[in-house]
This record gives sequence, C-alpha cells and structure tokens, in this order.
Amino acid sequence: MSSTVKSLAIWFGVVILILIWLPMLAVVRLFDRDPARYRTGKLFRNLGKYISKINPNWQITITGYEDIDDRRPYVMVCNHLSQADIPLISNLPWEMKWVAKKELFDTPVVGWMMKLAGDISVDRKAPDRRVQTYQQARYYLGHNCSVMFFPEGTRSRNGNLNRFKAGAFDLAIREEIPILPMVIDGTQNTLPKRSWKFGVAKHIKLKILDPISTEGMDKSDIRKLTNQVRQEILDQLSQWRDQKPEKIDNLIKD
Repeated sequence: MSSTVKSLAIWFGVVILILIWLPMLAVVRLFDRDPARYRTGKLFRNLGKYISKINPNWQITITGYEDIDDRRPYVMVCNHLSQADIPLISNLPWEMKWVAKKELFDTPVVGWMMKLAGDISVDRKAPDRRVQTYQQARYYLGHNCSVMFFPEGTRSRNGNLNRFKAGAFDLAIREEIPILPMVIDGTQNTLPKRSWKFGVAKHIKLKILDPISTEGMDKSDIRKLTNQVRQEILDQLSQWRDQKPEKIDNLIKD
C-alpha cells in the first residue's frame, strides 16, 4: 500500500472518530458540573488517544508518569515536533487544558470540541494576549486542573530544539505551581509541518520528567527556570538520539 493511500485511509478513520466524538462531547458537557470541565476535557483527550491507535506505523512508549496525582495541578511543558504530538500526549491518563492559537478554535468541528473541552485560546494579534492567557490558565489551575504549553510556540522544522518562550514558566512562578516537563521524540517523522501524509515512525517516545517546584521563586528566576527545563529536555533528546546536545540545539549555530 502506498503512503498516499495509507494516509488517506488513516485520515478517513480520524474523520469518523471526530464525527462520533462531537455529539458525545456535547452531551457530556451538558451535564459536566465541574468548574474545570474535567469530564468533558478528559473525554476529548480520549479522542486523541484513539486517533493515535489507528495509525499502524505508530509504536509508542510512554515512561515516567506513574506518580502523578490526577487532580494536583501542574504547568506542563513539552517540546513540539509535529501535529502528531497532541494525540500522542493525549494517551496520558490525565486531563490538561491545552494552550493553543486562536485559529485552531475557529476550525469547524475540531474547534468546537476544543471550546467544549475548555481549552485555552491565544489570539496572537491581541495586545493583551498574555494577560488573557494567564487569566484562563489561572482559573483552571485554581480548580485543580493542569495546563499544557508548547514553550517553543510552534513545531520544530528540523526536529531540533528551538528557543523556549518564558510565558509558561512565568505563570508557574506567579501561581506557585510546579512545572512538569515532558519530552517527545519520533513524531517528526510521522506528520511533518505542512504535510498531510503520515510517514514511517520506527519508535515514538514520550517521557515525563520529574516535577520542578517553583516554591520560593520570583520574577528574577523565570529565565533560570526556563533554561533549566529546556536543558533537561535537551539532555533527554541527546540521550535518546545518541547525539551531543549541541547537535540538536537550534540555538547553537554550526
């Protein structure tokens, strides 16, 4: 079977799952009285989980998450390699509100589900976008629900690690919420940026690193915390790929 035919078949399965999930999500949302829309959000993440399972090329290994309390809030951060990252991370057994660009929320069906689940919309053109994002994230953290950031802001074009924006770390310090770093690798070969075709992925890995407390930190510690988390993610990628960190660091020019 050619890659085009296989990709079309997978996308057909994805569409069917989405059409099944939308009315289910609407019904659950109608009866979800949790202020964090926890049940609705968790059902939405299950959609991503099932989407990740219909691709025969995806061999997924997830490690390091056993001791996480489902209703203790974290500011979660992860590197970002492709569109496949979201369904892969949705295999985790927790609810987390995703911080995503406004354009995704404007997409028919998928955008509707993101709104039902209570995900956090970021209007990149709004001058007060950071304030709006913080307000929404603070609300969920205050109701015992984690929030999820891709601190690179966009998918990596070459699979290496980009610069981290400080917003997630600023939020964690302000709210005295632990950072939960995650590392993903292998998805860059599954659904690259600006491509709809699924590639072959020999092994996709997701690892949950140890939480990092922000207790006692203040604004002066934001950059240090950002660099610390980025370095931990870089070191894990280096270990997996058997390459020196500087070879996969987009901030280091050859």
